[in-house]
Amino acid sequence: MTLHTPETDFPVVYYNNLPVIQMPQRLTVLEAVAFKESCHQLLANNPTSQQMIFDFKNTEFIDSSGVGALVHNFKATRERGIELILYNVRPPVMAVLSMTELDRVFQITSPIQDDERPHNLNVSAQIPETHPSVRSWVKRLIDIVGSLVGLGITAIVFIPIAIAIQLDDPGPIFFFQTRCGWLGKQFKIIKFRSMCVGAEALKNQIPNQAQGAIFKNQNDPRVTKVGRFLRRTSLDELPQFWNVLVGDMSLVGTRPPTPDEVERYEVPEWQRLDVKPGMTGEWQVNGRSQITNFEDVIKLDLRYQKNWSLKYDLELILKTILILFRKNSGAF
Repeated sequence: MTLHTPETDFPVVYYNNLPVIQMPQRLTVLEAVAFKESCHQLLANNPTSQQMIFDFKNTEFIDSSGVGALVHNFKATRERGIELILYNVRPPVMAVLSMTELDRVFQITSPIQDDERPHNLNVSAQIPETHPSVRSWVKRLIDIVGSLVGLGITAIVFIPIAIAIQLDDPGPIFFFQTRCGWLGKQFKIIKFRSMCVGAEALKNQIPNQAQGAIFKNQNDPRVTKVGRFLRRTSLDELPQFWNVLVGDMSLVGTRPPTPDEVERYEVPEWQRLDVKPGMTGEWQVNGRSQITNFEDVIKLDLRYQKNWSLKYDLELILKTILILFRKNSGAF
């Protein structure tokens, strides 16, 4: 991943002996990388400081990389016992912090008038457009129509799948897991259960055959017999049409990561969260479970963002349908 030198510096002023970092107008991947480095350098030069302030008075745009840099710097200050304060946070940035619930994590001190705050406005309208796809009403319409059709199919196959799951491994029919969506917002993804009950607690005992911030095991012993069939045919993913209908996902997008995967991200890797995650996408039609290197996942996700168009979405949906009829095309 090639990065160019950002034009924006991060000047530091001192107020009552407290370091204050002046934030730029935009906090995207280029600025975010420099922001992280500037913060870490400041921490090294001020080891006795008890507080650090980020002044957002000029910041009107932030994307997922900016969120990632904030999270990285928050962890760095917390490890050193330093109190981090966000100051002069403008509505677009506050909207992102509110959507991702980071406003509950950071200490925010903003002398903004109450009527300017996002909780009195349409928060979704205040959130910056990190990618054209997130504001496309046609894409959203396709998602709604497609999810309704998909949920109708899910209803038809629900009873035989539910019976098969129960006969093979009694327990819940559905599996819920926390995933990270647009800008890192967490949501509960829903699938037909394909693993044994309590599989999440056993994950640490299973060898990871993938490289980087993803987990894969081709012969995962937690997967049930029925689960292997559901995964091979992708039937386990049908309930995700509900996630699409409520807006947490899209029919087409990037792969939705788990929070522990995001914990391992470097700032540039947060770019993959600039769009909504999808039920299908580049990774689905270009190898799916055969992709075991996280760098390859990143490349495919960024390629999707670069090439996105409504026509491209429809092409990926068609390719996905064709792939589902191929032998051994499903997930592990």
